[in-house]
Amino acid sequence: MLSSKASATRTDTNVKIHPTADVDQGAAIGAGTTIWNWTKVREGASIGSGVSIGQHVYVDTNVQIGDRCKIQNTVNIFDGVVVGSDVFIGPSATFTNDRHPRAVGEWQVSHTVVEDRASIGANATIVCGVTLGAGCMVGAGSVVTKDVAPGVLVVGNPARPIGNAPPPKRVRRVGDES
Repeated sequence: MLSSKASATRTDTNVKIHPTADVDQGAAIGAGTTIWNWTKVREGASIGSGVSIGQHVYVDTNVQIGDRCKIQNTVNIFDGVVVGSDVFIGPSATFTNDRHPRAVGEWQVSHTVVEDRASIGANATIVCGVTLGAGCMVGAGSVVTKDVAPGVLVVGNPARPIGNAPPPKRVRRVGDES
C-alpha cells in the first residue's frame, strides 16, 4: 500500500511514498517517483522524476539522482554520489564515500559520479572517487576501484574491462504505441 506523503517532503505531483519509508522534510522528490517500504531518504537529497526506489534503500544527505532511475532493494547511496538519468542500480549495491576511513582529523567526502544509462549489477561495490561512464555496465558482485569508460563492461574484484556493454533494449509496454 502506497500513499502520497506530500507533507513529508518537498514533492511534485503523483509521488508515492510507502507509509514505512522515512523521507526527511528537506529532500526533493520529482513527479511520478515511487519510494517503497523501509527506505530512508535524508535531507538535502534530490531525486528526479519517474524514479523507482525499492525496499530498505538508504539515500544519504546531498545525494543527487536523475530521472527514470531504477534502484533495487537494499542499495546504499552515501553523501557525495551523483547518479545521472536512466540508471539501473541492482539489489544490494553499495557506494562508499570515504577513501581513508581510519584517517585521523577532518573527514572528507570523496565524490562518485554515475553517468546516464549506466547499469550496476547486484552486490556491486563502488569505491568512492570514481566516475562510471555513460552506458557502462558493472557486473554483479564487482568491486569498482577505478573510473569506468563510457559503454564498457567491467567485472570482477577489482573490476576490469572485458568488452563493451550490450546495447540497451527497447521494451514495449502495454499501451505503448511507438
